[in-house]
Amino acid sequence: MNLKTIAIGALALTAISASIATISVAQTQSNSRLDVVKKRGKLICGVNDKLAGFGFLDSNGKYSGFDVDFCKGVAAAVFGDASKVDYVPLTAAARFTAIQSGEVDVVFRNTTYTSSRDGEVGVDFGPIVFYDGQGVMVKSESPAKRITDLDGATICTNQGTTTEQNINDYGRLKKKQFKVVTYSDFDKVMAAFDQGRCDAVTTDSSGLAARRATAAKPEAYRIMSEIISKEPLAPFFAQNDSRWADVVRWTVLSTIYAEEIDLNSRNIDGAKTSGDPVVRRFLGLEGNSGKGFGLTADFAVDVVKAIGNYKEIYDRNLGPKTKLHIPRTLNANYENGGLLYAPPFR
Repeated sequence: MNLKTIAIGALALTAISASIATISVAQTQSNSRLDVVKKRGKLICGVNDKLAGFGFLDSNGKYSGFDVDFCKGVAAAVFGDASKVDYVPLTAAARFTAIQSGEVDVVFRNTTYTSSRDGEVGVDFGPIVFYDGQGVMVKSESPAKRITDLDGATICTNQGTTTEQNINDYGRLKKKQFKVVTYSDFDKVMAAFDQGRCDAVTTDSSGLAARRATAAKPEAYRIMSEIISKEPLAPFFAQNDSRWADVVRWTVLSTIYAEEIDLNSRNIDGAKTSGDPVVRRFLGLEGNSGKGFGLTADFAVDVVKAIGNYKEIYDRNLGPKTKLHIPRTLNANYENGGLLYAPPFR
């Protein structure tokens, strides 16, 4: 076989490989959850319905909260209409099964992004929407000042979460013995706590803040100052669907990026006259980043008009004018000392 024959063969193999890759991409896109959602005409979003500030039913019986707003944002990105979403309340134990079975399209439900969940549960995660950490809450009259003072105590938490492992790991590290008792949801955890069956409760610090803030007597509870774990909370969806992952990912990132470039729900329409190329690309006036996601060029405009930028979402649900009043700290924009940082729209 001469060199010319070898070269022709190599080119042929390259062409075949390229064709296979193109077919593979096309198949992936045609089988995307995005197509299912568009055909259905609405998003089905898994949420919490019992966690103040994040996912709950308001006084009008409507779903509200930080996580719920991101569901609305995805609907706005896909349909240009934030109302085209149905909510499915999920317990911590049921949330992953709901994705695996196809019951819901995406879950925004105070869920920690971990290696085992990403690798073994059959889901993929989107961007981190809230940086949290696990804490412990006791009754105000408790003599315990630090978590290690709870040696031998009963600590309650909910099933299907990472909190049980975290508190046991902390006990091992500190050479303390905790009796950990779990319940199917946190309402039952708090009921047991109030009835004296638990000496303390543990979950994400934001969840403890929500429970204390909405209690009949918030002063009856004390959240200890220690944080025992990292709990980056993120949305998740079915594995191996890059097109749908892009939609969820860039919906979240558009709220973060909008804050970075000083766009919000009030001024975004007026920004269309801007000469700043960064702003113009974000608005879809130049380029067409949305096309690659199966969305319109100005999908980010629809998202921000519907739910605001990240700061607006945070302030509305968790900020200083709410009962929770959770400082942004790690959840601040990177320019303000936080961890929020969005890739560029270009």
